[in-house]
Amino acid sequence: MRDAGKIVGEILSLLRERIVPGVTTLELDSYAESEALKRKARPAFKGYGGFPFSVCASPNDRVVHGFPNDQPLIEGDILSIDFGVFVGGFYGDAALTYPVGAVSEEATSLLEVTSRSLELAVAAAVPGGRLGDISHAVQSYVEAKGFSVVREFVGHGIGRQLHEDPQIPNFGLPGRGPKLKPGMVLAIEPMINAGAPGVYVLPDGWTAVTGDHKLSAHFEHTVAITESGPEILTLIP
Repeated sequence: MRDAGKIVGEILSLLRERIVPGVTTLELDSYAESEALKRKARPAFKGYGGFPFSVCASPNDRVVHGFPNDQPLIEGDILSIDFGVFVGGFYGDAALTYPVGAVSEEATSLLEVTSRSLELAVAAAVPGGRLGDISHAVQSYVEAKGFSVVREFVGHGIGRQLHEDPQIPNFGLPGRGPKLKPGMVLAIEPMINAGAPGVYVLPDGWTAVTGDHKLSAHFEHTVAITESGPEILTLIP
């Protein structure tokens, strides 16, 4: 799983450099797939449940699972890129949301708060803790900053399958839920809205959009729980 996570982190780092005005998300999708194949890895999402692309590309009010397209990104957009690979029998999965050129103060704050909420969630993934500690770490921080937590989509266990138990909501009470044990690997992924928490899915059956069309951000890491604490497997150089 360290091998899979390392590849995901490397490719997200390369994608991040390419998120600039004028690029299309289809170009990013093609690039990610080619970089995975160079590393003898298979893009995890392509064909998963019928999903037709290698990356989920979700700009602005798109929350998650967006389809790449040939519309160029413009200055002021934000873009969530979610990417995973399968290699050596195991999966890695991570996401980041990145500004396209100069963005608004609200967008900057949303990205900072969502990224920080993931850091706090990872820090809560310690042996002997509870799953609810991770959920509460996200919700308590994000809501105190005036943003809202998406309810319909959650993080997940990950390993030989892309999505395994347990589900990991980004809201909840501390001290509740399954006990965290060394050897567990979790995909922790706050999805945070600038406006209300509600979302809906487009007719493509995949793309989730904020109900009020305000901005949304998404950050994710694959995290192993070890005897000495959490280890991020998908570090982005």
